[in-house]
Amino acid sequence: MKSIYKKGALFAAAALMAFGLSGCGGDSGNASKGPKDTLTVGVTNFADSLEPADNYFGWQVMRYGIGECLVHFDDKMNAEPWIAESWKVSDDKMSWTFKIKDIKFSNGTPVTGEAVKKSIERTFAKSPRAKAMFELDHITADGQNVTIYTKKPIATLPGMLGDPLFIIVDVASDGKVDFAKQGPVCTGPYMVKSFSKAKTELDANPNYYAAVPFKHAVVNTIDDPNTRAMALQKGEIDVAVNVAPGDMQLFSDQKKFTTSTISSIRDVLARLSVKEGKPLADKKVRQALLQSLDRDTYCKVLLKDTFTPGGPLLPPSLDFGFDELNKSYPDKTNVENAKKLLEEAGWKDTDGDGYVDKDGKPLELDFIFYSGRAELPLFAEATQSDAKKVGIKINLKNVDYNVLDGIGTRGEYDLLISNVLSEQAGDPEVFINMYWKTNTNGSNPQNGSGYSNPEYDALSDQLASEFDPAKRRDIIIKMQKILQDDAATLIFGYPQTNMISSKAVEHADIKPCDYYWITKDITPAK
Repeated sequence: MKSIYKKGALFAAAALMAFGLSGCGGDSGNASKGPKDTLTVGVTNFADSLEPADNYFGWQVMRYGIGECLVHFDDKMNAEPWIAESWKVSDDKMSWTFKIKDIKFSNGTPVTGEAVKKSIERTFAKSPRAKAMFELDHITADGQNVTIYTKKPIATLPGMLGDPLFIIVDVASDGKVDFAKQGPVCTGPYMVKSFSKAKTELDANPNYYAAVPFKHAVVNTIDDPNTRAMALQKGEIDVAVNVAPGDMQLFSDQKKFTTSTISSIRDVLARLSVKEGKPLADKKVRQALLQSLDRDTYCKVLLKDTFTPGGPLLPPSLDFGFDELNKSYPDKTNVENAKKLLEEAGWKDTDGDGYVDKDGKPLELDFIFYSGRAELPLFAEATQSDAKKVGIKINLKNVDYNVLDGIGTRGEYDLLISNVLSEQAGDPEVFINMYWKTNTNGSNPQNGSGYSNPEYDALSDQLASEFDPAKRRDIIIKMQKILQDDAATLIFGYPQTNMISSKAVEHADIKPCDYYWITKDITPAK
């Protein structure tokens, strides 16, 4: 593990040098000395497009305070009114009716039931992911009411419509405005003035239904977490999202900074490609890989106890049987047994190079990661180091986040690490289907791994139409147990997450739902 510490130190030093030479990627000046009508935020780059129906780019639109959905999630991930003021399900459970608030888009156009209908229909026309979430039959609108009919009962439909994929946009302006490059016309507190991968400038929405605290906001892309922390320290930004564990102590002075930290509902996991012909198609090889990794040390030492070591699919912050599943989890770290499993699978080091081989080929795995989150390179390097101890060669490949989704859906990996929200719709259903439900003829495009288990699929189908919370919980626990027994995924850990702000602003609070960064609640300091 010493090499990881050394590399991390060199990486941080290089980042600080780069910061001193080139600044933080924006020309907003010193935020603490600048006008109080501008909020300046430092984030990791998420997307080079603001088209909410493309990929996961709706997250960026919502995180920047541009777009809103029918529903919002509170601090306990319960769905609450947002654009919709209320909703109800029909007696036959085949439709949901939402009553829309009397509000306007940023261009002044009223948000009607018909406008919401067209927005949701646009999302389904453009996004395969929408079709994977639920099967839409049709939508009707009547004044401020919109009714969504599904092909089968969907117990969590309101929560699904809180996903940023379903941000409500003014479809009539699509084409007149280039949503990808100029930002969609939405209902959020801010609207886009200019957008690039490096910097986004926002203005207050003059038609917002509540007071907008800042006239302007600037979002600077600062991918390196060390540089992002230094930008906040030097007053070049007001808020930094996701400061690295090693930099947290820089902001301990409560007279200068406010730290908002929570135990998140996130997983840091690696998808495992189990396609035929891939080394990880063999369950014993997957088990050997998992048992070679010392996840306790990664989380407690490398990440300074800011992570709970991984095991079950869903984190301990959610009530889905974590303690029960964690007790029954197979050996988390057992190097000798890992070596035995590889030998049973036919992998032996026949040439003495330290790596096992079979049929003249070494056991090599491509590990895809991105460096926008500080923990991901650390987990990747630690995996490479520990896997070598049992004879598995890990090839690390650092990629830009913008290409990650394509790599995942095409299955161009052996391991693909992500920091993922496990309860995207106020319920884990979307998440537990996303990477592991069988992708039949493109029905579940996020599952590019080739994983398929008929029992898992049957439980997923049962879950979709089950409205009873206790029964849903039982089904979800059973689904986790199947993935655990199949060694179908690698959960590194469950992170704390944070947002740190200078005393120039107030109420910059991180939320369990990671869609909400820039909100109407962040205000200038009094």
